[in-house]
Amino acid sequence: MALRSKITRPREFRYRGYTLEELKKMSLDQLAELLPARERRKIKRGFTEQELKLLRKLRKKGWARTHCRDMIVLPEMVGKTIYVHNGKDFVRVDIKPEMIGHRLGEFALTRRFEKHSGPGVGATRSSKYVPLK
Repeated sequence: MALRSKITRPREFRYRGYTLEELKKMSLDQLAELLPARERRKIKRGFTEQELKLLRKLRKKGWARTHCRDMIVLPEMVGKTIYVHNGKDFVRVDIKPEMIGHRLGEFALTRRFEKHSGPGVGATRSSKYVPLK
């Protein structure tokens, strides 16, 4: 009995049953119907002037720097690079299809993970009994 090699193809991206090409052809209102309630509400209320400026820059140059952390990732942004401000500097975010419907701020973390080690020598009275290597 011969074993068949299983050929795995990369699955094409789908958002709620629609391919990326179909999503790009949709109007903003049609896309809003597919998104969760909070994102749908934001789109229906309209984009701010800074968010519209970000979209214009992306269409023109293909990359942009922004402070608009609450901007929703739209299908037209896929493949572009956005530098999102995290409070200190701009974090590079390459937009992938899986990011559609999320906010830009989710990909530029504002807090840095800090791992603490043991107490230093002379930190407290009890630390004098910590064995040193």
